[in-house]
Amino acid sequence: MLKRTLLVIFTAAVLACQASPKPQPLVKGVTNIVPDERQALVVREVVGLIENYNYKKIKLNDSISSLILDKYIKDLDPYRYYFLASDIKDFEQFRYSLDDDFRIGDLSAPFYIFNVYLKRYNEWLNYTLAQVKGKYNFDENDTYVFDREKMPWETSITGLQDIWKKKVKYDLVNLKIAGTPAAKNIETLTKRYENLKSQTNKVNNQDVFQLIMDAFTETIDPHTNYFNPINAQQFNEDMARSFEGIGARLKLENDILKIDEVIPGGPAFKSKLLSAGDRIVGVAQGNGEFEDIIGWRIDNSVSKIKGPKGTKVRLKIIPAGRDLSSKPIIIELMRERIVMEDQSAKKTVKTIQSEGKPYKIGIIRVPAFYADFKAANAGDPNYKSTTRDVRLLIDTLKNKDKVDAIVMDLRANGGGSLVEAIDLTGLFIDKGPVVQVRDTKNEIEVNEDTNPGVAWDGPLGVMVDRLSASASEIFAGAIQDYGRGVIMGTQTYGKGTVQSSIDLNKLVNPSLLQRIAALVNKDAKVTMTTKDGAPIQLGQINLTMAKFYRVNGSSTQHKGVMPDIQFPSLYPLNKIGEDTEPSALPWDEVPKSNFSPVANLAPLKPELQKLHEERMAKSLDYKTLEQDIADMKKRDGEISITLNEAKLKAERDSLETKSLDRINKLRASKGLPAVKKGDKVKKEENVDFIEDESLQIMADLIRLTDPKQTELVKRTTTPVN
Repeated sequence: MLKRTLLVIFTAAVLACQASPKPQPLVKGVTNIVPDERQALVVREVVGLIENYNYKKIKLNDSISSLILDKYIKDLDPYRYYFLASDIKDFEQFRYSLDDDFRIGDLSAPFYIFNVYLKRYNEWLNYTLAQVKGKYNFDENDTYVFDREKMPWETSITGLQDIWKKKVKYDLVNLKIAGTPAAKNIETLTKRYENLKSQTNKVNNQDVFQLIMDAFTETIDPHTNYFNPINAQQFNEDMARSFEGIGARLKLENDILKIDEVIPGGPAFKSKLLSAGDRIVGVAQGNGEFEDIIGWRIDNSVSKIKGPKGTKVRLKIIPAGRDLSSKPIIIELMRERIVMEDQSAKKTVKTIQSEGKPYKIGIIRVPAFYADFKAANAGDPNYKSTTRDVRLLIDTLKNKDKVDAIVMDLRANGGGSLVEAIDLTGLFIDKGPVVQVRDTKNEIEVNEDTNPGVAWDGPLGVMVDRLSASASEIFAGAIQDYGRGVIMGTQTYGKGTVQSSIDLNKLVNPSLLQRIAALVNKDAKVTMTTKDGAPIQLGQINLTMAKFYRVNGSSTQHKGVMPDIQFPSLYPLNKIGEDTEPSALPWDEVPKSNFSPVANLAPLKPELQKLHEERMAKSLDYKTLEQDIADMKKRDGEISITLNEAKLKAERDSLETKSLDRINKLRASKGLPAVKKGDKVKKEENVDFIEDESLQIMADLIRLTDPKQTELVKRTTTPVN
């Protein structure tokens, strides 16, 4: 129903909004990038979606226009290296007109601003290239201010030249301290700046449009986001944890597409014909002609290599270690659906000693709440999802590994599918409400786990940190409210809003898309239809349309979930989190839902906290962690750095010595040999102190809830209303 309603509104809106955009001012000295009809259509429709369906119920006005302009300029030039004060004054003419412009699809103003930025960017790259071979005195006591965010815009070219000259000097002194010869340093920097310059030549109007839409939508709220067609595909692949292609991660290096990693199980892996470091210089579809892809943008190259499963692609390869002038090897691969196992839920088992007794604990690392909706809707019985993966892991931990407890590690888990958060909670509670959702009409829907039974009824812990957000907070909040387990870590991110993904192509009449395609394709430089004449793609918008609430009635918005046992935060709470976002929705409450807690862990928490603090008082790891955080805060407040070689080297050496000393003290406490400067620490020797202490807390929980020792956990059947 929503789709049909939106289709009617948007088709009418498109036909009604026929005002012509203003002529875009041209910027001399640069190839001006201009918007196309597709982008004009998209911005009009996004305005309609935001004004009619966004949870904030906000109307675009002059105040919003002003905020969009400020954010757009800041996104382009956050540290004020490129624009002059005169440029910023020039942009003031657009301060209160962007709302009206976007409503009619006029993008001339932000595209003009970007072209000014592009001109400045190229000018300063050219300037730095000219300065690389200059003579510098590294004994001077001058300083480079690298963070100019709160400083005034430079009023003169001379002022910015001084800043950029110091930037070049800073790059050179860093290379000099590393011990490489001066001639080599000049060569390295020259290549670095030339590579940056070559990348600017690949910028297209879709890149610019994405930047504009980011500034627009994030001014409304942090999580209403537009994705252009390429980014939309990447977002959906990340959510599905799968894609169709050859199974290789690619990167661009000096305009050459290079194999960064071969994904186990994929066609490239099974063929044994591709290795990391190999370069791809040509691509052919099936038995078609090869296209030379040297110098292409990475997204354009990748789109040629990816494709539907069961289709053939041929590649021209220059193997790693061979000269680029070597004759390419031609290989043939059949594309398949690739499942990204390294980004899926995984388990480990650790045995720890606590008060002379061993405890075996299973740790399930969940990087995101993912689901392959496309495969599920197609009826694939083996579609990929977080809950399905975790259920299998629990089965192994319970029946094969015979663990005493399970810890769900949701650190750095930014969320994902709401359905998966509900279903995953259902693996640990019998049945009942998991999350409440309030929509734009202020109507509250209680989303429940309706599947009877549990996959794991033993001791449970959940690890979270400041980067645990959204679906992670729903899961952790439900586990906490039900008394089902102990939450350990730091205050979570605080993202308590619900986004719906809307494919803009499905909201616009197909015949209208064809008309837009015909207009777009008048420009020979832009090809927006596929070879078989399919309509152009408009991308998708993730629109904030509702708000999450825990079963206890509290929103996760802004405040997030507070752990039962807290650790110091590795991430600055004043810079990362929903409460640092100026456009974020506030915290509030709704009535509690009708749920029955599994247990009352409140009497246990003081004892768990006491035992935790006793260990921390004697822990070298804990003291080191606190010192690292203190040092990080100190460095975070710095905005400048010395360019005096001797002073800079002394500062670096002091930091390295201090860090090495801490590492070796920790290694000695664990019976590991000392390492020297430059030594590579083995992966298995790295210690995750937060995880180790969380396992100790779980051992405490097991002992305290052992029926033979205590009856502190009181089960209840009384619903909480």
